[in-house]
Amino acid sequence: MLLDRLGEAQDFDADTPWFAEIDTHAYRASGCAVAAVGAAVTGQGPAISLMRPPGHHATREQAMGFCYLNHIAIAALHAQVELGAQRVAVWDFDAHHGNGTEAILAGRPRTLFASVHQSPCYPGTGLTSFENCHNWLVPPLASRERHFEALQASWDRVIAFDPDLVLVSAGFDAYVGDPITEMTLEEQDFATLGSWLHDARVPVAAVLEGGYSPDLPGLVEAFLAAWNGMAASA
Repeated sequence: MLLDRLGEAQDFDADTPWFAEIDTHAYRASGCAVAAVGAAVTGQGPAISLMRPPGHHATREQAMGFCYLNHIAIAALHAQVELGAQRVAVWDFDAHHGNGTEAILAGRPRTLFASVHQSPCYPGTGLTSFENCHNWLVPPLASRERHFEALQASWDRVIAFDPDLVLVSAGFDAYVGDPITEMTLEEQDFATLGSWLHDARVPVAAVLEGGYSPDLPGLVEAFLAAWNGMAASA
């Protein structure tokens, strides 16, 4: 069982080492994701968990890709089971495919998973769409315009699902300056994504996923300012 495995002093894989108290840190991050959903559903305004470690690669059985527990999937299930959300959409704009989120939500009634990600890239999944899971592939070094076509199409799909709650896997590693990906988005592009959330007529909560550039604080700030209606989109 994954929860038991988190307490074992043995690395999960080359990207996902074991650390003392990593289970506690992962539990806290999941708890913050659940708290963000609660705030969104009860009308307390935009809500985001800025906790690490990230989560969208973790499956029910396996920690992987820097991720130990899948916070966004846990939050989605909590919203449906405990908070009465009827239709929950997860929008993942991290540069990497949220394979764990897809695996957990695949086939689950009244949920939608939509991901825009670099391909080829780790973990090599998300190559097709099926059932309630929809994937948009962006080649390495694709233009911002091509990337935004995919982002717009994925967001349109989320809105067309008519959700009563949108959860966002907010990864900032699609930034042109990120050291582990080959994508081309600029800071103002993340502000545009935030403005889409601001304009959505539905509760939204977000969870921080990837983002490994020294510019990460500025990227998050631009995204949050636009989401809060304090900045114009690009």
